[in-house]
Amino acid sequence: MQGPVKINDQLSVAGQITADEIAALKSQGFATIINNRPDDEEPGQPTMAAVKAATEKAGLQYLFQPVTTSTIKKADVVAFHNMIGRATKPVLAHCRSGTRCYLLWGLSQTLFENASPLQIVARAAQQGFDLRVLPALAEKLQAEK
Repeated sequence: MQGPVKINDQLSVAGQITADEIAALKSQGFATIINNRPDDEEPGQPTMAAVKAATEKAGLQYLFQPVTTSTIKKADVVAFHNMIGRATKPVLAHCRSGTRCYLLWGLSQTLFENASPLQIVARAAQQGFDLRVLPALAEKLQAEK
């Protein structure tokens, strides 16, 4: 697992987690795990079911929202925004590298909180994430119904 990288007091992002890492994540204080990675994206990746079982066994909330960066729709951003809003905090969202989760959060902030996409891109870059696609994607999604 890469990370976790703290975005704010409510949300951190990370690369792929495994069932064996759940106890450590719980000890770090995480209450909810959001998986934004589709199963079978890469050979050998842990399945959603295995990580979900370990997460729930540890008493943490587990949410699954598989997305790919190239196909993100406004509905995906709305769903992620709502998940973060309803989830028990703090939340750890993970995907292959954490970038997709950070992008979903950045899009939600741009679309629903009037945040500056360029400021989000700059902050993400300081934390090691390349979100240069964010401004153009936010503009595209704003036009979606």
